[in-house]
Amino acid sequence: MDLNKRTARENCFRFGSKVDLARLRIRKLPVALLWLVVFFAFPSANRAQVPVYEVTPVESTIKFGVDSSVPIKGTFDKWNASMTFSSTDVSSGVLEIEIQADSVNTGSGLKNNKLKSKDFFDVQDSPTITFKSTKVLQTGPNTFDLEGDFTIRGVTKTEKLTLTDNGKGSTSGSIDGTMAFDRKDYGMNKNIPLVKIANRVEVNVSLKWKRVSGPPPVFQQ
Repeated sequence: MDLNKRTARENCFRFGSKVDLARLRIRKLPVALLWLVVFFAFPSANRAQVPVYEVTPVESTIKFGVDSSVPIKGTFDKWNASMTFSSTDVSSGVLEIEIQADSVNTGSGLKNNKLKSKDFFDVQDSPTITFKSTKVLQTGPNTFDLEGDFTIRGVTKTEKLTLTDNGKGSTSGSIDGTMAFDRKDYGMNKNIPLVKIANRVEVNVSLKWKRVSGPPPVFQQ
């Protein structure tokens, strides 16, 4: 009889312990939920804010030029550009530009049509010209070399955009850059009748930007 009583008391103790443990877990559950709400409702150190920029088309331009016996210079009237950051480190920035090739404007309908043709931009089969930076190297207090994937006529190669940031630390400013490439690397081997054209093409970008949220990016000193 004593053995049975002791066994019953031990079973009762075990059962009571399990019940108390379950109650303790239930009481802790709302606290855990509260912490989850706090974590997702407020930025933490691990989810720090990053700079958020907007490129404004007003006063922004994308131009190009090539040395030739008859001047060939122009702009693109339709394009989009964005600057994004994954951290406050300026080297984490990514610049993307997408140009509508058929928006080329040299001021001459004859030149425009020739540049849109299969001999040059081939706008029917390759409607966009794009650049997406893959590496940012700061070369001075506010100057950078951006290596990136440049695509024209469906051909992609690595090119370098050298730019200057005007407006360091402020909420608005501009970036002005230059990129040069060899047109024959992208299959533009033809010439315009009676016009001698150089192989080197220079692209100039001037993009107005504003910082819409987040802190300014941190530059190297």
